[in-house]
Order: sequence, then C-alpha cells, then structure tokens
Amino acid sequence: MERVRAALGSPEGWARDMWRAFAAELGFTGLAIPEAHGGAGLGVRELALVAEELGATLAPIPWFETAVLSTTPLTACHAGAALERIARGDCVATLAWRGASGRPDDYGLELRDGRVRGTAHYVPFGHAADLLLVAARDSAGLALALVEAKAAGVAIERNTSFDLTRPYARVTFSDAPAEIIARDAKAVLERSFAIAATVLASEQVGAMARVLEETVAYAKQRVQFGRVIGSFQAMKHRMADMKLELEAARSAADWALAAIEADAPDYLTACSGARAACSEAFLRIASDGVQLLGGIGFTWEHAAHFYFKRARASSTLLNSPAHHREIVARALLDEGSPHEV
Repeated sequence: MERVRAALGSPEGWARDMWRAFAAELGFTGLAIPEAHGGAGLGVRELALVAEELGATLAPIPWFETAVLSTTPLTACHAGAALERIARGDCVATLAWRGASGRPDDYGLELRDGRVRGTAHYVPFGHAADLLLVAARDSAGLALALVEAKAAGVAIERNTSFDLTRPYARVTFSDAPAEIIARDAKAVLERSFAIAATVLASEQVGAMARVLEETVAYAKQRVQFGRVIGSFQAMKHRMADMKLELEAARSAADWALAAIEADAPDYLTACSGARAACSEAFLRIASDGVQLLGGIGFTWEHAAHFYFKRARASSTLLNSPAHHREIVARALLDEGSPHEV
C-alpha cells in the first residue's frame, strides 16, 4: 500500500515503474494475445487470475484497460501490429466509447471519412494511454478504430476521479486520423464487453477477499472492554456474512469463466450475472469492512477507503448492476433474445 500511495501522489497518478516491470519484464499484458503476435496465447482464466491479484493490491496500473478491455476486441479484429506493441509491454492502450450520459447505448463518437469526431467520457487511464481503441458510430452502425493518443486532433483531459487507483479522462477528437479495424463491430463489442466484465468481476473477488482478510486480522488484534473485538458475537456474525457474500460472488465469477471457456450458449447471461453479483457483493463487503474497523476505518491513513472507492467506481465501469440484472431477467423470460451492447 505504501507503493500505491506513492504512485497516487506522483504527477502522473499511477505507477509507471510498476507497469514497466509488469508489462515488459513479466509479459502480463500479452497473456491472451496469440503467440503469432508475441503473446502467451492463454485464455480468460489466466486473465482472471492476474486480475484477482491486482484487485487484492489495488495496483494503480492500466493492466485491465490494456490487456483485457483493449486486447480482446483487437484480437477478434486481428489487429496484429497493435497486439505486438501491447505484447512487448511498451504500449498503454484503453478503450474510448462512452457518451456524457454513461448509458449503455450512448456512444459519444462518430467515424466519418477515416476521422473520429466527438468526446468520449469516463475513459479509464485515458491520460496514460499511448493508443486509443475507439468504438464509434458510422454509416454501417458501430465501428472500431485505432487512434494514436498523441495524434493531431486528440485532446485528453484527466478527470478528478472518485477511485484514485483507477483514474478516468475525457478524450475529445477533432477530426483525428483513425485506422479502421472493423466495420459493423457490434458482435465483437458484445463478446469483448462480456469477457471484460467477467475479468473485472474476478478483480472484485480479489479485492473482497483482501478486505475480509484485513478485517478479520484487525478483529483479532483490537482489544476493547478487556477482550479482542473479534470475540463479540455481533462481529462474528458480520464477518461470517462477509465470507458468505465473497464465496457466492466467487462462484458467480467461476460460472461465467467456465461459460466463456466452453463458449456456452448462455455465456452472456453468465457474464452479466457475475458482473451484477460481484459488484453488489464488493460494495457491501467494502462498506462492512469500513464499519467493522471502527474509527480507524474512516481515516485517510488506513487503506479501507481505497477499497470502498474501488467498489463504488468499478460497479459502473462496464454498466451498472441494474443493467446486468435486466439482461439476466430478459434471458430467463425469453431465452434467445438479443443482448444489447
């Protein structure tokens, strides 16, 4: 946590040195990139394992944005040159797509004559990006294109973010030159968002587990009224409930991972189910963790608030739990109905 705090206090607001070790030396940005493009050729299960550990530590690096949110659609579109840059570890990539409202159907960008116009809001690690993968509307529907972050016509403004460990930015495109990699990309985006949502759920599982671990450790040390507070029945009940929430969320994430690996017909439902379950469980566990820590849980010096803020912010990163519950409900009521990206 000392390294996390040091990175957040730097001018860039993220751990570039940690990122170099993680991406270039360990090669974790290329986990799911095909071997033909310099990656390890692994799958979503391996991505989830890394995400779980990063969730536990709240490492302020753009791994999820680069290795999952961007790489999944790039792989589907066979964007070899971009994938090779990411696999080498010398490129931070992120996805820009959201309009100002943040609604699932609000795409803030337009693509015309090979140029991108409009403003993308809530772009995770947008200020740190070297490469921007944009989802923009064109005459055929939704298209995917690549834009260099330092290209003419690109203006990036870092936002003040609730979750300091995952900063956001607003990116404005003024006829920025773009390399189109896919037309009519709705199906690609649908699957990519489902995979990303499941990996994000695994990240939340890792963070939940760490919150519970830290809460139990504190309850065994803190003495009040002549006994450790963990011996009080009310504390035991709350921590047992946190454990139940954690294991239920872990099961939901595992179900979604298995559905993706098997390419099951209901994998979209499984992914949305995991996303809703893990987002809500993480928020409850993080909130309980703050309360059970007592007075110290409300201080800046303790790490509890970082997990609470990550829980709140990550719950809306890839659409709200309510949106994903609606997808599950529609699937239960009308199996085979289309899922809107």
